[in-house]
Amino acid sequence: EIMQELVTCVVVASDSEVLANEAHDLMSSHYFRVFTSGDVVGVEVGGAVKNVIAIAAGMCEGLGLGMNAAAALVTRGLNEVQRLALFLGARSTTLTGLSGVGDTFGTCFGPLSRNRTLGVRLGKGEALKDILESMVEVAEGYATTFSLVQLIEKLPRAHKRERTFPIIYAVKSILDGTHTPQEGVRRLMNSKGRVELWNL
Repeated sequence: EIMQELVTCVVVASDSEVLANEAHDLMSSHYFRVFTSGDVVGVEVGGAVKNVIAIAAGMCEGLGLGMNAAAALVTRGLNEVQRLALFLGARSTTLTGLSGVGDTFGTCFGPLSRNRTLGVRLGKGEALKDILESMVEVAEGYATTFSLVQLIEKLPRAHKRERTFPIIYAVKSILDGTHTPQEGVRRLMNSKGRVELWNL
């Protein structure tokens, strides 16, 4: 889309306001709008975790679960993105912007998304090995999923993290072969209920 000069907005993050503004001036055009942010951690977390949520969203589609399921999955996934970002010192407002909600929506619902495509094919029953070998582009959410779980396990009170990040852990259990996509959905739906925006 960018190569076709379709309208696109992005966010550039830097600890240096001067550097962020220079990047803005360098890249901005009539079709490419650049916003700036001082929250490097928030932008990094949003850009990474959204790929994992997109795999899950793709599985929803591949399983034929419908739009209600996909909308709920992505909404709850954004909650996990924000939780992790806050644990790591990000600003909550960053995740309501382009690097959080914006990037997640585009990756979870866009037909060109590599991570969503990986999830769709998993949901339809293809073997992970065959999918990865046949893809000509990298679905970075695959490796990111395992890295995120390793990171989460190092956080305080890590024994409770699977309850705090159930979607991330569900995707990991599917990618490592512990559960099928159908089993992952059942585990999420049967998990203990709680207040929607608990402890943000």
